[in-house]
Amino acid sequence: MNTFEELTTTLQESIFTWDYFTDFKKVILNVKKVEVELNILNYLIGKENIEEEFIKLIEKYPNIRKALPLLIAVRKDKLKETPIIVNIDELIPQVKDHIFFSDLTEEIKEELLIFFNTTGLKSIFVNKNIKNLVDYCFGVEVGLDTNARKNRTGTLMENIVAKYLTSFCEKFPEYKFIEQGTQKRIKELFNIDMKVDKNKRRFDFVLYNSNIKKIYLFEVNYYSGGGSKLKATAGEYQYLENFLKEQGIDFIWITDGKGWLTALHPLEETFNHNRYVINLEMLKNNILYNILDIK
Repeated sequence: MNTFEELTTTLQESIFTWDYFTDFKKVILNVKKVEVELNILNYLIGKENIEEEFIKLIEKYPNIRKALPLLIAVRKDKLKETPIIVNIDELIPQVKDHIFFSDLTEEIKEELLIFFNTTGLKSIFVNKNIKNLVDYCFGVEVGLDTNARKNRTGTLMENIVAKYLTSFCEKFPEYKFIEQGTQKRIKELFNIDMKVDKNKRRFDFVLYNSNIKKIYLFEVNYYSGGGSKLKATAGEYQYLENFLKEQGIDFIWITDGKGWLTALHPLEETFNHNRYVINLEMLKNNILYNILDIK
């Protein structure tokens, strides 16, 4: 098998592809959800007596309120967990997300006017700084989508491994694999009973050999930077190795990224403890053939 030095000297500097930066399909979908409401709000651009027009529009179309958080580049879930200070003199935080979703009362109308003024939206509408709210919110969604890049890193890593496993199973038809394997799916698809350490445990990949009725469980991740997460992950996978080994199940951890250079000690501990800790370079060089004893 490969050495720890081989593992750490062949870590990938990047796995990013151009589609990592913006998920335009998701952007388009999110804008589509409020496109009608945004087009109605377009009516306010450049209007005189805009506060009066704003309230009249909301009275006629109360559902347009659901589009208002997007105009200030915030998700409604974020508003639920973020208390808003309305009066700086009093410094009393209040959660104000209800103004977008509750029944339209006189009090909520007043709070909506405060929102409209203090966020700066009123000025933006009056001065026609925005020409079309649908186009504007498309840009807002692109900006908000950058927050999802961290999650997409894991998806990219999984896509790379899935592509390799697909090619592998095409060469060796006795093997098949599934993604996001749970205890239930493993039983249903492969008729293998296994214990799990927690109810929601799901493995990134499950590789099954139909000839010998054996499964191999995979976890994959990529770390471009350091942090406490790396040490915690390495420790968790030592435990998982022991837990699965007791059941006669092989656990394969595929990890990569230069972030590991900041946490070599916990990585080495797990490399020495676990039977299979590999990276993408090793996978590319067919280490799976050795692991599965394919001649």
